[in-house]
Amino acid sequence: MKSRTKVVVIGGGIAGCSTLYHLTQEGWADVVLVERNELTSGTTWHSAAQVTNFGTNQTMVGLKSHSIKLYQDLSANPDYPINYHHGDGGIRLANTQAQMQGYRHFASMARGMDVHFEVIDAEECARRHPLISTENLIGGLWDPLDGDIDPAQLCQALARAARLAGAEVYRNTPVVGLIQHKDDTWTVQTEHGDIDCDIVVNACGYRVNEVGALMGVHHPVASMEHQYFLTEEIPAIRDAGHRMPLLRCPISDFYCRQEKNGLLLGFYEQDCKTWGMDGIDPNFVNALCPDDLDRVSDVLEGAFARMPALLEAGIHTVVNGPITYTIDGAPLVGPIPGKRNAFCIIGLRAGLGEGGGHGWLLAQQIVHGEACYDTWCLDPRRFTDHANVELTALKAVEDYQNEFRFHLPHEHRPAGRPAKTTALTPVLAAEGAEFTVVNGWERVDYIKPDPSFEPTLSFDFDETYDLVGAEVANVQSNVGLSEVNGFNRIEITGADRHAFLDRLFCGAVTRRDGRIGLGYLLNHHGMVKAEATVANLPASDRGPARVWYGSAAASEFHDMDWLKQNRHPDEDVHLRSLTNDYTILILAGPKSRDVLASCARGDWSPAAFPWLSVRECFVGFAPATVMAVSFSGELAYEIHVPNPSLYSAYLALRRAGERFGLKLFGARAIDSMRMEKTFLHWKADLITEFDPFETGLNRFVRLEKGDFIGRDALLNRDADGPRRKLVPLRLETGQGPAHAGASLMMGDTVVGTITSGEWGHRTGLNLAHGFVDPSLAEIGCKIELDHCGKRVNATVIAPSPYDPDHSRLRA
Repeated sequence: MKSRTKVVVIGGGIAGCSTLYHLTQEGWADVVLVERNELTSGTTWHSAAQVTNFGTNQTMVGLKSHSIKLYQDLSANPDYPINYHHGDGGIRLANTQAQMQGYRHFASMARGMDVHFEVIDAEECARRHPLISTENLIGGLWDPLDGDIDPAQLCQALARAARLAGAEVYRNTPVVGLIQHKDDTWTVQTEHGDIDCDIVVNACGYRVNEVGALMGVHHPVASMEHQYFLTEEIPAIRDAGHRMPLLRCPISDFYCRQEKNGLLLGFYEQDCKTWGMDGIDPNFVNALCPDDLDRVSDVLEGAFARMPALLEAGIHTVVNGPITYTIDGAPLVGPIPGKRNAFCIIGLRAGLGEGGGHGWLLAQQIVHGEACYDTWCLDPRRFTDHANVELTALKAVEDYQNEFRFHLPHEHRPAGRPAKTTALTPVLAAEGAEFTVVNGWERVDYIKPDPSFEPTLSFDFDETYDLVGAEVANVQSNVGLSEVNGFNRIEITGADRHAFLDRLFCGAVTRRDGRIGLGYLLNHHGMVKAEATVANLPASDRGPARVWYGSAAASEFHDMDWLKQNRHPDEDVHLRSLTNDYTILILAGPKSRDVLASCARGDWSPAAFPWLSVRECFVGFAPATVMAVSFSGELAYEIHVPNPSLYSAYLALRRAGERFGLKLFGARAIDSMRMEKTFLHWKADLITEFDPFETGLNRFVRLEKGDFIGRDALLNRDADGPRRKLVPLRLETGQGPAHAGASLMMGDTVVGTITSGEWGHRTGLNLAHGFVDPSLAEIGCKIELDHCGKRVNATVIAPSPYDPDHSRLRA
C-alpha cells in the first residue's frame, strides 16, 4: 500500500469509483481509493440503478447527460462490457395542470443543455407504455434516453479504468483516523497502515458521518429505508417485442422498470422510516433491512390501479435497503465547510443514475478549483449550522414522501420549520406575515390580507400579485419596513485589511471611514465568485477600526471559506463572523429619512449622510449601524441591529413611522423592485460560469489597479471575447414570470437562458434577466422565450427601466 499520494478517496460505491476515475481523466494519476469492505458493498449494490436525464436545473441535467454518455462508452468497451439498457425511454406521469406546466418548463430548461424532453397527453402515455391505465391521468414527460444499468459492473468498470490510468484501489481497508497537519495535508489512518495525502474525499454513502466524525465535522445526511420488489414473469412484457419504458408516478408514489420479463417496482410510501439514526452495525455489509410490505400497501394499491397487469404477477424478490438524503434532497458534492483540502460526494439518493456526473464535477473542483458548471445547487456549504441530524431526518422524510413531486415556485414545505428565527418572527407573524426560507431563516415573503389566505402554487402569477403590488406602491410613495435576517456579515480587522480585500476584489475597494463600496470577487479562472459590500467603520466604543464585509445570507460558509483560504499567513487580517449576531431592518421609500430622523439623533440630511455612507447611532435606545444603500431603487437605509436590541429598534421605527404611512413589505416586493433596477442576485444572475464582462459588471472591474485574484485569467478570457452576455428583457406576457433555466429562442435554436424574472409593479413590465448570444445583446433586439411550452416575445431593454439615473435612491 502506498504511504504517500495526492488524493485519498474514502468509499468504494458509485460516488468513490466515479471520483477516482474522473480524477485520472483530469490528469491526476497518483490517486488512491480505500474501501472498508468490497467495492459496491453499501447502498450501491442494491440500487434500482435507473439512469434518467431529468433534472430540475441545468447543472443536474448537464451532469446526468455526462453520466449517460460515460455509461454508453463504458458499456461499449469490448474488454469489459456493462449491462446498460440505454434509451428504453421513461415517462413521468401527471394528474394536475400544475405538474404538466412544470414539465413544460423543465423541457424548456433542458433544451438549453441540448436535452430534448417531450410533453405528452394521457393517451400517448398509454400508447408508449401499454400496461398503464389512463384513469385520473392528464399526461406526462417523456425522456427518450431513460434506462437502467448494472450497479456492480458499472463501479468495477470505473475502478478498472482508473487503475489502468495509474490509480490504486485498496479493498478491505477500513479508515480508523484522519489527521490534518499545519500545512493542511492529511494522514489517512487505516487498519493496514497510514497514507499521507494532499486531499481527502468522503464518499462514504450511509457511513458518511462515521468518517465525518474522524475529521470533526457533521454532514446533513440521513438514510431512509427504501423498498422495491421484483415480479415474476408478466406475459404482456414477455410478448411485447420491445422493452417497456420506465415509469415514475407522483400520483401514487411508485416507479417501475423492466427487469428481465417482469418488473422492478419501487415505493415511496407515506409511512416511511429513517434508518441508522443511532448508529450503524459495523457488520452491515451487502446487507438489507427486514421486508415490510405492509408499510407500502397504500402505494401498492395505487400501483395496481395504474398497472392492472400487476394483479396477475407474483412477487419474486423483495429488497429493502438504506438510501441517503440531504435537507433539500440534492447531493453534497464539493468542499467540506470549514476544512482545507477536504471534499465530499455524499447524499446521492439517486447515485447510480447521476453518480458519473457528480464524480466528474467533483474531480474538476479538486483539480481546477471550479467545475465547468456552477455547482452551487450541490455545494455542501449551501447549508450552515442549523443543519443538524434531527432537522435532516425531518426533511429526508418529507423529501422521500414527495420523491416525484417537484417544488413549485414559492413552495416551502412545512417539515423542519422554523429552523432559524429572530425576536421579530412571532411579531411579524401576528401582523400577517407569510414567510419564505433563506438558508434556514424565516424571512417575510409578503403580508397576508387575512389568516386564511393561501395562494395557488403555480408557474403563473398567483393571488399575491395585487398584495405585492400594494407593498411596492407604498414603498414608492411613502415608506416601508422589512426585516432581512441571516445577512452574511464578516468583521475584518487588522492593519492589512484593505490590502487583503484589494487583492480579492476585481475593482476598487473604498478605504475611507464612513463609506461603503460594492464589489465582486473572482475565482482563479476569472469568473464571478462572490458579490459583497464593504463598509468602513472607524474606531469607536463599539470596536476598533474595521470593515464589515456583507453578502447574501446563503453565502455564509462559502464566503468565509474563500476569505480564509486567500489570507496570507503574514498578513495582519482577522476575520470574525457576525452573521448570527445582527439583523437588518430595511427602511425604504421617499419618507424613510423622515422616519429615521424621528427616532435616531444626528443629522441625516443628504449632505451629512449621502448615499453609500455608514454611521453608528442609536435607533430609540437600540444601538444600530446605519448604511445608506438600496436594493429597491428608492431612498433606503439598512439598519443593522444587534439581535438583543432588535425588537426595541423595530418598535421605535414603527412608532416613528405612524405619521408617514409606514407599512411592512416582504421579499417578493424586494425582488420585484430589484428587477426594475437590474440589480443582480447571487447564484441566480451571478454564477461561476461567466466572467464579470459577460455578466455586465464592467464598471466594477479595474484591470489597471494591479494584481488581484483572477486578473490574468480574465485578461486571457477578454481577448477571446464574450461567449454570452447578461441582458435585461421585457416579456410580452401577463400570464406569469420567466423562470430560471427557461430557454431563449430564435426559431428552433436556443440562444440564451433565463436567470431570473419577476413583474415590475412600478414600471408595469414583465421583466427578466438572461444570458444570450452576444450578437443578440443589443438594446431592442427581439427574441422569444419558451415560457412553459408557449412562445413569448422578449425584447432586450436598457438596464434599470425604473429611474435609470438612480436619482431616487440618492435623494
